[in-house]
Amino acid sequence: MIPQDRHVPERLLLARHGQTVWNAEHRLQGQLDSPLTEEGVAQARAIAERLADAGVLTVCASPLGRALQTAVIIADRLGAEVIEVPELAELDHGELAGMTWEEIDVAYPMAREERAANRYGWAFPGGESYAQARARARKALSSCGWASDGVPLLVSHEMIGRMLRAEMRGLDASNALGLRHPHGVVFEIDRTSERML
Repeated sequence: MIPQDRHVPERLLLARHGQTVWNAEHRLQGQLDSPLTEEGVAQARAIAERLADAGVLTVCASPLGRALQTAVIIADRLGAEVIEVPELAELDHGELAGMTWEEIDVAYPMAREERAANRYGWAFPGGESYAQARARARKALSSCGWASDGVPLLVSHEMIGRMLRAEMRGLDASNALGLRHPHGVVFEIDRTSERML
């Protein structure tokens, strides 16, 4: 856990962006982008309705288009302020961004095996690792704590979301990598636990 940083919120809400075209095509996105699908827009609207009475005044968002669009849809419904937090961007997938794993297997035949051997420390070629991204997650939590009035909603991505949850709850790498965050799900997280809303 990180209690030494008094600016990290004691409690927060975390949402993943809505489904995108590349999600539907099983393409890695990283810090590249693809637009929300109709289903993705519907997921964002459903989250907004679910949080309508949650008292959210601040939505901290990744600056990537898919997360920012999701955040704006939610914030408009809640009457909340959107604040872009660069550190909430997805892990940088480097040279693999925009590719499917089938394409990666052809172009980078050892990548899957190397990643499996050290998933936390392995860096995407030309990109970053979970270990590197965890430092960004720590900074993002502090930035959101500084910027937020009340309990903030963070709108981010699946991979960096694992690191955000790990930092909030003090999880080790193995437990962090086991976390999942489907589209359309909101987590309420504090320093000891989390639950789906």
